[in-house]
Amino acid sequence: MPRMTLKLFSLQTPVLEDLRQDEYPILLRTWRGEPLPLNDAGTHFGFVFQGQAYLQRGESSPDCRYPLQAGMFFGLPGSGTLSGENSSGLVITCLYHRGLFSLGGPIEAAGRLAYINGGTNSVLIAPPMLGDPCLHGMYLPPNIQQTLHTHPSYRIGIVVEGSGNVETPQAVTALQPGDSFLITANEVHRFCTGNDGLTAVMFHPDSDVGFTHRDNPMLRRTLVDGVSAVYLPQIHSPTAE
Repeated sequence: MPRMTLKLFSLQTPVLEDLRQDEYPILLRTWRGEPLPLNDAGTHFGFVFQGQAYLQRGESSPDCRYPLQAGMFFGLPGSGTLSGENSSGLVITCLYHRGLFSLGGPIEAAGRLAYINGGTNSVLIAPPMLGDPCLHGMYLPPNIQQTLHTHPSYRIGIVVEGSGNVETPQAVTALQPGDSFLITANEVHRFCTGNDGLTAVMFHPDSDVGFTHRDNPMLRRTLVDGVSAVYLPQIHSPTAE
């Protein structure tokens, strides 16, 4: 029996997918209406698909409660709670990773960067450092069949608008708004769209771009006698080693 290379989740029923044994350990959860506790196990990357949600940061002051409308996303290191009777969405808890707190969106109507086969993408939550996880918007135009491709790590997404299929050697799976999916690492796949194209928010557990202690904007734009400090390793702080 062929192994499962793609899993599809519905927001109609809360889901828990446990990938803590993966090279990039995470917990994937969906929520719909009921409060969702977020523990202090790492950093939570979330997207609100529908309704008005509220993100409580920690367990303290009501001043740390943030309203989130449909189309917004967040990164929450540490504990918190998601609530909102009519809300639904996706949360990925990246275990053992300490990210930055962030709120953004609603997502834009088109991406800012080029992607394959005429698509575009935007970096919604960038990796704070080289190798860190990140969140993207993916925008595919109408009536395309992507070139077959793979990724070196799993991909998790939620369809925001439009429709289409995701094809693997094992199956063709239809996608509609609100569908969440997981594509395993190194699996051949492609997205095919209909007349309305397809927009999705995508989680990547790793990155091969990002800043380092020896190469970052603040260091690069610090000049010593007209020379960027990035080229003067003798003045780096001990934490840069």
